[in-house]
Amino acid sequence: MTEPKDWATGVPAVVNSVYRTVSAAGLRRSAGALRVINQPEGFDCPGCAWPEPPPGERHRIEFCESGAKAIAHEATKSGADRAFFAEHSLADLRGRTDQWLTSSGRLTEPMVKQPGALHFEPISWEDALGTVAASLRSSTSPDAAIFYTSGRTSNEAAFVYQLLARCFGTNNLPDCSNLCHEPTSVALEEAIGIGKGSVRLADFVQADLIVIAGQNPGSNHPRMLTTLEAAKAAGARIIAINPLREAGLVRFKNPQTLKGIAGRGTKLADLHLAVRLGGDQALFQLWCKWLLESGDIAAGIDREFLESSTSGLPALAAHLSGVDEGDLLERAGLDRESAQAGLAMVAGARRMIVCWAMGITHHVHAVDTIREIVNLALLGGHIGRAGAGLCPVRGHSNVQGDRTMGVFERPTPALLDAMEREFGLPMPREDGLDSVAAISAMATGAACVFVGLGGNLARAAPDTALVEAAFSSLAMNVGIATTLNRTHLLSDGLTVLLPTLGRTDVDMGLSGPRTVSVEDSMGMVHGSTGVLRPPSDHVRSEVTILAGLGARLFNDEHPVAWSRFGVDYDVIRDHISRVVPGFTDFSARLGDHGGFELPHAPRDRREFDTASGRAQFGITHVRSVPTDALLLQTMRSHDQFNTSVYSSNDRYRSISGERDVLFMSATDLRRLGLQDGQRVDVVTDLPGPERRLRNQRLIEFPTPPGSAAAYFPEANVLVPLDHHGTIVSTPGYKSVPVRLEVAHMGALVAADSRSDGLSNA
Repeated sequence: MTEPKDWATGVPAVVNSVYRTVSAAGLRRSAGALRVINQPEGFDCPGCAWPEPPPGERHRIEFCESGAKAIAHEATKSGADRAFFAEHSLADLRGRTDQWLTSSGRLTEPMVKQPGALHFEPISWEDALGTVAASLRSSTSPDAAIFYTSGRTSNEAAFVYQLLARCFGTNNLPDCSNLCHEPTSVALEEAIGIGKGSVRLADFVQADLIVIAGQNPGSNHPRMLTTLEAAKAAGARIIAINPLREAGLVRFKNPQTLKGIAGRGTKLADLHLAVRLGGDQALFQLWCKWLLESGDIAAGIDREFLESSTSGLPALAAHLSGVDEGDLLERAGLDRESAQAGLAMVAGARRMIVCWAMGITHHVHAVDTIREIVNLALLGGHIGRAGAGLCPVRGHSNVQGDRTMGVFERPTPALLDAMEREFGLPMPREDGLDSVAAISAMATGAACVFVGLGGNLARAAPDTALVEAAFSSLAMNVGIATTLNRTHLLSDGLTVLLPTLGRTDVDMGLSGPRTVSVEDSMGMVHGSTGVLRPPSDHVRSEVTILAGLGARLFNDEHPVAWSRFGVDYDVIRDHISRVVPGFTDFSARLGDHGGFELPHAPRDRREFDTASGRAQFGITHVRSVPTDALLLQTMRSHDQFNTSVYSSNDRYRSISGERDVLFMSATDLRRLGLQDGQRVDVVTDLPGPERRLRNQRLIEFPTPPGSAAAYFPEANVLVPLDHHGTIVSTPGYKSVPVRLEVAHMGALVAADSRSDGLSNA
């Protein structure tokens, strides 16, 4: 059996951080970047969205290994310049691995690939922007264009981007939220009236209990471990709910303390509940059932809050009274003793925080699971109270800010009304396409133009073969990006690459370096100012690129002052202050190095902007899964960030030099007559065309029976585009029924799992 590590970070993380950054960027650039990353005078890490402490409370080293890797990727001295593209044909680039493309370096000047051309060639900025504008104007309709963005984009660029798309005439503004925390936004909006979490960073050291479900902080949000260590020192207890025992939640060796360097570090999780894949909903519902059946204030129920601030409790109680406890335990994959141990901790907590990430949202029943999380928090009154609340942990540095700025395919009438008042222009009112619907539209020819502001949608999306075919048919594919990726290489039509500044780069304006802003996972808005010399003099900021495109796309009489946007970001922030709630006096408040906090009525005043004016309990139905079904989750390794794979190592899972692996329990290996180290094909067990991931090495791993895991994005080929939530279109990356075939022999060895009712096909 491959044993995962039982601790995270420590000296190896420090060594790897220094090695990666210095190897890629050199000693001087590395020192210059790492000195100010996540500091008030510097730039916000382009990695995750975990917040920083207030300026006076920050360490001088306020970054993690994952952040250092992101900096190495962005601050690299390598460049994909015109000589690079002259050397590597389109066919050559398409044949390269994603890891090779990631390491090819920064884009240094605009490049174009004409339809049918074999190479990308240099193009001037004037011609590049003119070409993009002309192609957009020649589209059959505004809705034939897709404007996609990732979470790295600044607030200022995101606002200009959504304004550009809507002035063009479409709400086709899908983003990476569609592929990650969309279920969170929907479930929280209906339950508490706002689709954002309700905690502050300071709440963690005041909490009695922190529940962490479907999240791997050690690899995906390592700075969170420091927060958890501080919470433990203050007396908090921690429950980890995850099919896999993740090293970062077992023990943390803080490299900024003697105990972390020379000692054993800090034990974090007091209880690990290894639920079956997708079993979180059943566990949270079971805890709600048991709490209500106890009827005791001492058992974690806040009667005063329930009576004054909630709606729907009688219906929930009636529903749960008819739910079978044994069925919930079976679906959760837990014995009664383990589940009761967790309940005792929940019931004894006066101040409880519940955190979750992709392990919760990447299921077809994700919205229902989050409804149950909210139900549990509401029963205990764990909202609007110091040390308590709901904490969705966002995966990319400004993905929450993009939504706040209006990057959303289903804009609220209030946003559109405010924009019409501000700019004197009608805004499109029809809902646009989310990421999954946009891919479908490209596949059918209904959409023929794709503009990507960052990101790598072709690799982030499910159903790899369908996605690549959809991109190949585009008339124009535009990438506003720092580095080359797979999405840029798929179109057989016109492709334009517009190189943009990264978070680390100096954005030089007329009066000096310019600052942009971001919003972290807890609603704090703060500035970000790059400090490194850009890779060339031909790289422009996202705002400047978008402003230039707007100036060419619309005539000189257009009410929006596009040319001013590229010169003075305060002009943009002034518009934002009048359009987006919470941003009054935006520029002035951004000047405060600590930034400012956006309003959150449930947290601040226990007020809920719902139909009833109260926090709303939700009723969900837990689906059963056959005991012999094998469900697959896709997951990231320790040495990658989203779709960017830095190496084939996964230190905390003891994997070195390979990614073609399938993690399975010893129980499932024996049941299926397989052995550790054997090679198999993984085949999607859903209706539709065959989807196969070939030649995976089986790894016996401590995970519950019925739960298997493979790496993202390689395993995305197994996820059908229509295998997503019933309310939102977030792909079911962590609930894919599969069967296994011995590689190269075609012998069926796994049980049929089609009867689990998980498909939306």
